[in-house]
Amino acid sequence: MMSFSFKVLRIGISFVVMCIVYKAAVNSLPELSPQQYFSTLQAGRASLAYFYQADSSSNSIFLEELNKAVKPLQDYGISVAKVNCVKEEISRYCGKERDLMKAYLFRGNILLREFPTDTLFDVNAIIAHVLFALLFNEVKYITTLEDLQNIENALKGKANIAFSYVRAIGTPEHRAVMEAAFVYGNTYQFVLTTEIALLESIGLEDIEYAHLYFFHCKSVLDLTHQCRRTLMGQPLTTLNIHRFIKSMEAPLLTEVAEDPQQVSTVHLQLGLPLVFIVSQQGTYEADRRTAEWVAWRLLGKAGVLLLLRDSLEVDIPQQANVVLKREEGMPVEFLVLHDVDLVISHVENNMDIEETGEDEDDDVEGPDMGIQDDEVAESVSRDRKRQLPLELILELTEETFNATVMASDSIVLFYAGWQAVSMAFLHSYTDLAVKLKGASTMLLTRINCADWPDTCNKQNVTEFPVVKMYKEGENPVSYGGMLGTEELLKFIQLNRISCPVNITSIQEAEEYLSGELYKDLIIYSSVSALGLFSPTTTTAKERFTEAGKLLKGYVITGIYSGEDVSILSNKYTATLPALLLARHKEGKVENIPLANTHAQEMVQIITNALLETFPEITVENLPTYLRFQKPLLILFSDDSINPLYQKAVLAVVKEKHLDSVIPCWLNLKNTPVGRRILQAYFDVLPPLPLLVVVNLHSGGQVFAFPSDQAITEQNLLLWLKKLEAGLEHPITILPAQEWKPPLPAYNFLRMMDAAASQHPTRKDPECMKETDIQENNEEQHEDKSAVRKEPVKMRIKDWERSNVFKAEKSFRHDNKEL
Repeated sequence: MMSFSFKVLRIGISFVVMCIVYKAAVNSLPELSPQQYFSTLQAGRASLAYFYQADSSSNSIFLEELNKAVKPLQDYGISVAKVNCVKEEISRYCGKERDLMKAYLFRGNILLREFPTDTLFDVNAIIAHVLFALLFNEVKYITTLEDLQNIENALKGKANIAFSYVRAIGTPEHRAVMEAAFVYGNTYQFVLTTEIALLESIGLEDIEYAHLYFFHCKSVLDLTHQCRRTLMGQPLTTLNIHRFIKSMEAPLLTEVAEDPQQVSTVHLQLGLPLVFIVSQQGTYEADRRTAEWVAWRLLGKAGVLLLLRDSLEVDIPQQANVVLKREEGMPVEFLVLHDVDLVISHVENNMDIEETGEDEDDDVEGPDMGIQDDEVAESVSRDRKRQLPLELILELTEETFNATVMASDSIVLFYAGWQAVSMAFLHSYTDLAVKLKGASTMLLTRINCADWPDTCNKQNVTEFPVVKMYKEGENPVSYGGMLGTEELLKFIQLNRISCPVNITSIQEAEEYLSGELYKDLIIYSSVSALGLFSPTTTTAKERFTEAGKLLKGYVITGIYSGEDVSILSNKYTATLPALLLARHKEGKVENIPLANTHAQEMVQIITNALLETFPEITVENLPTYLRFQKPLLILFSDDSINPLYQKAVLAVVKEKHLDSVIPCWLNLKNTPVGRRILQAYFDVLPPLPLLVVVNLHSGGQVFAFPSDQAITEQNLLLWLKKLEAGLEHPITILPAQEWKPPLPAYNFLRMMDAAASQHPTRKDPECMKETDIQENNEEQHEDKSAVRKEPVKMRIKDWERSNVFKAEKSFRHDNKEL
């Protein structure tokens, strides 16, 4: 409940936003010097100030969103001003550039809270964060069911509760809830959560969207009774919440004895219909109980009145037992509905039609439903109106699954219609269907595990989205790569051939190594692996065959063990058994001995061979290189790499001087977050190109190549020797402490894993045999309604969580900044 200090216009707030501004920044804000600004702060006055330096780089997106927030904040008594950090005046808020990337919330001259400006990613986030911090003691944030129960018990007989769930802090729904709390917080206790698990625990099945419950606790006098709960059925907007709360304040049931055409209540003013339950003296008690039951069912959706027929001067058709009034001034409808559910459905169905019409009008321009720090959910919301060519993908059900996958070679996408990652990947999957249209014999299908959980469980699907390939006579193969169109296309195309390929002659082997044998697949596999074995070798050959099967869909593998295999081994100076790696882009073939090498070791050798010697760091490949647990030698460039620098690094690599580090480069043009990385290393963005060594896994030291030296082979060798000898000092040491969110509501990664936390971790099951599919066929025919209502107990699959370019806002690994 709101304290006295937050009534009327609340107490004075000074929200000081500190970051960098464009020279051509918005001009609508009054501009003051730091001295002028702080001299204007007064008790009972609110102020939002933006500190900036005219000669610094800028955050244009933040400025645009801040400008949009000016008017709404003024409506809440918060004025806005720009503060120019002039050199003549010293202020702690005009310090280093990295200090200017924060926002500060004041009460008078007292600092309340500071935010990274990344959290204020749009106008909704700005307003939501300001109000959330302002009302932090009035809006209770909870994470467990126990917290909710404690609040409910404490308020029984005292006050009602407005309990809301939003997917993340800073969303439009969060803003709407906070604006409602600002107005109604002194009347109701507002409770907020971002925990999906908590929403599931109170029995809500559809948790795809934000929700608001009204807990009727004030009328509960017996502490052993639970507060009745009413779910708001409309989307969480400020207007809808206002309508909903106002309807909660209206009487549950009103008795009237006048012409329904003349009756008007607050419900009509709120745009809600009126439902009259017609009663007569002989059935009054039963009719009143029915009306009360209908009123609870339609609470927040319509007003319910008990119409006394015997006292009316206006005639009502004898058979009519329900009267519906949609709007003020419109003729009423006389209905004959003998079942309570018919009354409810009639009202709700008519509301759905009206809302659909409103939504169509709103399609012209709708709010941005972006999700802070969750670009997956943001992309789903952004593309929600995109029409997908789903006709290219066969939708499977419980009845059709087995018959389909056994009748033809199929790709099956197992997904959940309510989950953001699944729906985002569905876009990529449909793009794949477009690419393969008319060019593949593989049937693309999908099954919604939210509708058919038993079928998914019987196919050993314990996480989603999951893609599996079904081929006649073979075990299903699960796809384990990146969830993108090109990566999945590569997997499908490389599965066209059986790996390892059985090479039958020297000539075929040469064609294989040159890329001619499968030249249409070379674009998907730049490296081909050929195992050479003598005819009498069995163990090593079996191990290589096992490795080839494990790598199927990711790289082309072949095997040759003819009588004349020595011709190939002599030509490529290989000792049998051996592995020949053909790098098609470079036109090179290298050999690796395979004596006493196990299958998993062969897989690792071939996988490592796919890696580039001096790669450009990207979203897709960074996790692969980080797993080596070696320091990174990174060349930061503002565009394509200079060939001279590339030549110098490759020369040092060739001489085996960089075996202890991972050499790579980062293009700031392709990956703008690189600038933020460099700002974490240096107070001022240094000139480019720049070479650094980052020791992520041991100590967190960052070393910079001397800026006054050219990047040549000789200079690089001398610098590396100094590093090894301990003669170089780090420019900074990355913090080793755990990176935690400032509040539980900011723990976005935990939100993404909420489903996983509800169930014990299971080991990945083995692939299902074809006979297992047939055995399960008889178990598929169960009651469909029961299956659909059963909660899907599956954990959300990481959308390449190791992708440390998270929304281009943070770049961290092992709880350190890169």
